[in-house]
Amino acid sequence: MPNITISLDEQLLKLGRQYAEKHQTSMNALIRSLLEQTVKDDSIQWIDECFSLMDRANVHSEGKRWKREDLYDV
Repeated sequence: MPNITISLDEQLLKLGRQYAEKHQTSMNALIRSLLEQTVKDDSIQWIDECFSLMDRANVHSEGKRWKREDLYDV
């Protein structure tokens, strides 16, 4: 696995190390995990896209209110 070098503010580095130690992990694993969640995880992006599509649909519920029980009526 390739290595990278990053520059961090001393206080941020200190807080990162404390966080990693508290969660029984390393700074390397913490940064890797955060990067994976940020750049690989599209699970949140599709939710944003769904809400955007709903906003652009230009439809109205005409005051219809749903109750949980209505989901089970078939």
